[in-house]
Amino acid sequence: MKKIILSAVAVLAFGFANAQSSDMKFGVKAGFSSSTFTGDFEGDGTTGFYLGGLVDFAVSESFHVQPELLYSMEGAKDAKLNYLRIPIMAKYYVMEGLSLQAGPELGFVAGGDSEVKDGVKSMDYGIGIGAGYELSSGLMFDARYNLGMANIVKEGEGKLGTASINIGLGYRF
Repeated sequence: MKKIILSAVAVLAFGFANAQSSDMKFGVKAGFSSSTFTGDFEGDGTTGFYLGGLVDFAVSESFHVQPELLYSMEGAKDAKLNYLRIPIMAKYYVMEGLSLQAGPELGFVAGGDSEVKDGVKSMDYGIGIGAGYELSSGLMFDARYNLGMANIVKEGEGKLGTASINIGLGYRF
């Protein structure tokens, strides 16, 4: 897992080092997260936050690809998990500043309640869909629904997945 995380950080760092193209922009984002477990889980969801960085690659005027590296607090009221998430969002601009987004994501457990953390797999994968609006100043707003597609139960019977709604803001440099 450490190799995967270090590889992701190296890719983002390499992107920062080669940011000489006007078609590539960097940014930061943070926001509110409302999450729960799906599947055989019975319980209340929880609220938390997420924060991280992004790189926006313009493929064309109306289509961009945006890899992100996010720290996210997720889980449920009595079963909290922290993830390091790597979504790769395809963004289609339907009008100036307004984009629809969708893409895959990988998640790696980075902390949380020890009982829960020990009972789940260290990696999750899923899909995110959402929308965002960017002002010409670089300020951006977005909302996203993330659905984990993996069964994260480490051993035994049962099915457990992740789901969250994220609402936040960010800034592109």
